[in-house]
Amino acid sequence: MSSSTEKQKNLKTMVDSGVVGVIRTESSEQLLDVAEALRKGGVKCIEVAMTTPNALTVIEDVTAEIDDVLIGAGTVLDAETARSAILAGAEYLVSPTLDYDMVKIVKRYGKIVAPGTFTPTEIMNAWEAGADIVKVFPASRLGPKFISDVKSPLPQVSLMPTGGVSQENAADFVAAGADVVCAGSALIDKEAMKRGDFDVLTKNAEELVSAVREGKERR
Repeated sequence: MSSSTEKQKNLKTMVDSGVVGVIRTESSEQLLDVAEALRKGGVKCIEVAMTTPNALTVIEDVTAEIDDVLIGAGTVLDAETARSAILAGAEYLVSPTLDYDMVKIVKRYGKIVAPGTFTPTEIMNAWEAGADIVKVFPASRLGPKFISDVKSPLPQVSLMPTGGVSQENAADFVAAGADVVCAGSALIDKEAMKRGDFDVLTKNAEELVSAVREGKERR
């Protein structure tokens, strides 16, 4: 499979599932447990934040162990970090900001790139730079209405609201035009993780995936 074909397949998986789960854990072993719990709940895309201790090792370990989940890297601020994450096995790269060199290197390697933006101008700049999905962050400051307002003049742009997305508002974001939602705290219950009760995470994932499905039906 060519890198272009694989990228399109992965992008379809991301959009079809509609949810990217952001994870920060202390070890590869814990992340494997979390990823498995979220996968059971229907989340097919797991983002390992580069602020995670030994993030590159974690990405390597998880991509080697799990086949049917897309592993990406988040909080990628520059091209050097992006390249390292790709070589570790990341299939998509997410950033809270728009760094053109980061976008360029990810495109060079044929992976999915989702830079972060806040304003319509930033969104369009990211899209024209080659973003596959444009992250809107922090979405909690803008709300679902902002997504529909942007999609009205820019229907071609694929948007991923991030920051404050939950089971309660995910349907509204998707109904407004978001292709994917990105969530962390809505999925990850730290107390449950300490107890080893990963069924809680599976339930959270099921509820979020269900909300996204509802949003798609409302479009």
